[in-house]
Amino acid sequence: MFGVLMAVSAIAETTDLYAKEIEPLLDIYCYSCHGDGSSKGDFEMDEFGDLDAHLDDLDHWLPVWRNIRSQIMPPSDEDQLTLAEKKTLLTWIEQRVFKLDPENPDPGRVTIRRLNRTEYQNVMHDLLGIWFVAAERFPPDDSGYGFDNNGDVLSISPLLMEKYIAAAEEVVAMALPEGEGLQDPKQTLGPERFVEPDDPKETGRWMLFKENETIEAMPKIDWDGEYDVVLEYSIQGASMATDHQAQMTVRVGEQVLGEAEMSWDQRKVIRLERRMKLEKGEVPVSIFVKENRPPSEGEEELALVVGKLVIEGPRDGSQRKRSWRYHGIFGNKPAPVGEKEQRVRAREILGKFATRVFRRPVEERTLDRLVELAMVVTTSKESGFEDGIRKGLVACLCSPRFLFRAEVQPDPNDPGRVVSVDEFALASRLSFFLWESMPDEELMRLAAEGKLRENLRAQVDRMLADDKSERMVKSFVGQWLQARDVTTLAFDLGRIMRMNRKSAEMVFNYDVRAAMQRETELYFEYILRENRPVEELVSSDYTFLNEPLADYYGVDGVRGDEFVKVDLSDQPERGGVLTQGTYLVVTSNPTRTSPVKRGQFVLENILGTPAPPPPPDVPELEEPERRDSDQPTMREMIEVHRDNPDCRGCHARMDPIGLGLENFDAVGRYRATDFGKDIDAAGVLVTGEGFADIGELKKILAGSRRQDVYRCVSEKLLTYAIGRGVEYFDAPTIDSLVKRLEEDGGGLRDLVIGVVESAPFQKRRGTE
Repeated sequence: MFGVLMAVSAIAETTDLYAKEIEPLLDIYCYSCHGDGSSKGDFEMDEFGDLDAHLDDLDHWLPVWRNIRSQIMPPSDEDQLTLAEKKTLLTWIEQRVFKLDPENPDPGRVTIRRLNRTEYQNVMHDLLGIWFVAAERFPPDDSGYGFDNNGDVLSISPLLMEKYIAAAEEVVAMALPEGEGLQDPKQTLGPERFVEPDDPKETGRWMLFKENETIEAMPKIDWDGEYDVVLEYSIQGASMATDHQAQMTVRVGEQVLGEAEMSWDQRKVIRLERRMKLEKGEVPVSIFVKENRPPSEGEEELALVVGKLVIEGPRDGSQRKRSWRYHGIFGNKPAPVGEKEQRVRAREILGKFATRVFRRPVEERTLDRLVELAMVVTTSKESGFEDGIRKGLVACLCSPRFLFRAEVQPDPNDPGRVVSVDEFALASRLSFFLWESMPDEELMRLAAEGKLRENLRAQVDRMLADDKSERMVKSFVGQWLQARDVTTLAFDLGRIMRMNRKSAEMVFNYDVRAAMQRETELYFEYILRENRPVEELVSSDYTFLNEPLADYYGVDGVRGDEFVKVDLSDQPERGGVLTQGTYLVVTSNPTRTSPVKRGQFVLENILGTPAPPPPPDVPELEEPERRDSDQPTMREMIEVHRDNPDCRGCHARMDPIGLGLENFDAVGRYRATDFGKDIDAAGVLVTGEGFADIGELKKILAGSRRQDVYRCVSEKLLTYAIGRGVEYFDAPTIDSLVKRLEEDGGGLRDLVIGVVESAPFQKRRGTE
């Protein structure tokens, strides 16, 4: 009886709260369109028979929660909820309707997913020490929620499976070539080993044709004999054909490795190779470039970029030895003799390899099948023990246990139970998040000992300090901020820059585009490694530039091709990702700026409050026929466009932000005027904050809108880390991450640790 009375009391309390606090808010902000007889968008909020059933109707309240949380509703031209009102309404929906428990967040579940192309390529490098260019073998990966590691889109087809089988055979052949693993010694010199004698800062990474310079390296030869010497290089600097030409001469000691007439060339790798006699000791290898013909007026300048120099030999076989890859797989023991010994050794080798590639201890029955496969090949007349092992390695790399990131879980048929992923799954989640690759030996050791969770923070610090963490930076920034698109987008540069096309292409060339991408990557990496506040992503007074990009931006005092941290405190128009070329370029149209794209990008990727999709049949912003001082300004054209009542609400959200960035042209250059007219960058956000220019807009985003920035970055990072989109039941997790940032100073590194320690990363819900 007492329990019944308690239940009745709880229902009465809920009904009373709804009547006193929630329905009045809905009446003020929602019912004018979705109540009192109105049903805009076929959605009514006050038509129901049973109140309790109405308050338990998840399908009804989910769009309400999403639209209020993302500020899509109320429409921007209507009265807006205060922050306190918004919090009251959202908290009530989350706790009463969704029944979310902040103390025990629902971790959700991730669809089993295969490795994407980048992950596959990185694993091949970390596992076997080879560079397998996955983009040339596999089709592009689909994206979900903005990232290409999303489980719901990483499926596999029969044709793709055939490609994986062929790739497995190829990588094993690359790692363990035929011939009992014996190879001639080989040394490889990268471009940094080639330096100009009088200026060590000038290296083989970039040799301008016009400089007529010589660079030199000093490899050491250990034995007299004949060697195969190969130089790999490329020609860069121009996106289109040019008249620029130069002569290259490559010498090894007193011998000429080769000569080449160099001009515009789209090949990624060009080779000069020759077999030559070399004597023991240091041998100078020089590369001399002499300009034959300069570029024509308006054309870009070309440069030689050294890839690598490979010296292999002696070729008489006198010094052949097994490679480190061979020893890494077969060990240092002599080859086994006899079927019994071969079987024992095969089990040892394949067990170790399979455990690494499956990212957890291999099951005995799986290992039995691998050994049997290897022995069938080993005992055939045409093959031997090493051939059998190769076949076993190929089988491992074709296995779903390798290709898919499956996670073994207890009670798999209990969707009502939340369990922690085991430590091997945690190791994989951690390594693919921070390294885009498989766990290393230390992560696997800690997982096997059951000590990874208790050492988690130390491992995150170790992994972020490792160079492999640059992969995460490139991938996350490249997709979240679309930085990797900046080098490929096409523009009518003559029209945008108001000069002849060739001159414009020389100014906004590939090197400037690539430098923009690198600026954004280094900037994010610095904020991450130094644990700088997340809001500095939009508000900092510094960035990272090299001389070409600094000249393009009009920033003085930067010299050389190396990127350095640059103080922008005296240039408030610069600083933060919104003033970097990557963002400005990828949010422009081919012929002009796009305030709509720029504003929507900020709403979606910085504030996490995207505008709804446009209604059908809305006309594009008309391009003016004239390009002179009599044409309307961008602000005037936008205001005409949003006179359409169907457009006004959304544009009120996007346009003030986009027009606040109108001082930057379509390719990222700052300007005060456009066709002789002063640019008006002032605006008022839909939440009421006004600003005069980009400097003040950045202060608002990092100030009164800081929590939105925290929330959005948290959602993006969590989405990337766990491989699924953020759902309504993740609200307590996101709230805890935002609270952590508010309390601990907002450090980006702290946010990464918070994501790793969160329920969605550490746990999973059972599946049916």
